[in-house]
Amino acid sequence: MQPVVTVGLDGSPESLSAARWAADEAEKRKLTLRLLHAWPLLAPEPARTPGEVDQNYWAKRLVHTAQAELQTRHPGLTVVGSLVAEDAQEALLRAASDSEMLVLGSRGLESVESYFMGDISMPVVARAERPVVLVRAEPVKEGPPPAPAGAVVVALKLRDSGEELLDFAFHTAAARNVPLLAVHGRSVPLHARTPWGTDHEITEEMSKDARAGLSRALQPWHEKYPLVEVDHSIRLASPAKAVVQAAEGAALLVVGRRAHRHGAAPHLGPVAHAALHHGRCPVAVVPHD
Repeated sequence: MQPVVTVGLDGSPESLSAARWAADEAEKRKLTLRLLHAWPLLAPEPARTPGEVDQNYWAKRLVHTAQAELQTRHPGLTVVGSLVAEDAQEALLRAASDSEMLVLGSRGLESVESYFMGDISMPVVARAERPVVLVRAEPVKEGPPPAPAGAVVVALKLRDSGEELLDFAFHTAAARNVPLLAVHGRSVPLHARTPWGTDHEITEEMSKDARAGLSRALQPWHEKYPLVEVDHSIRLASPAKAVVQAAEGAALLVVGRRAHRHGAAPHLGPVAHAALHHGRCPVAVVPHD
């Protein structure tokens, strides 16, 4: 199958924003965009008599309307529609397995409600075999889509971040021609805290060690993507807090999660949870070994 970016459509403002974001990304990566609408009650498609009502009319209209808009905004992009008569979660997981990435709309609720995703998005993000991007609803603007602002921000541990995470982050920054910012957060230990603040010698040593570790982790990717401008940020705060703060104004925040292993329940770590609940830019969750 030709490489595709798949977006899940359900007619909500969030899913339409996701489709616009996915179209922009597919165009930059020179990939096909697939619009997927899944609903268990979709009727089979037998030959119908002229006066017979099409039970799938509204589902087809949803996909065709989005397809027409995206084709107008991106005339050189190949956009295909797909209607699937099955449970949405299972259909999205299956689609993710043969896509470069899966893009979903996200309910970006305010902090008073502190809830980010629907019943379908969370298990899909936690179980998908490929990267999943969550996009909040944005106001529709007339005219061509604006150029993305800000950098691609990637959250890095000094160990076990995974090649898949860095490859996705660098590839995205290269495709979008924006800088990449690698962020590492490290909480200050109790023994470094004093009544007047923190022990400067300890925090300086922590920062020095983290900078060296980040440089080692990023070096191979500097060489693979020499045109990507790279910077890094060491923040003496919890990793979750450091990442969310660093992603303000970013084009995309990229976080990792451990790939689901057979027999283990799928889950997201604290950094991914914080990014999905509190990040205001699109968030990509990348599974890695």
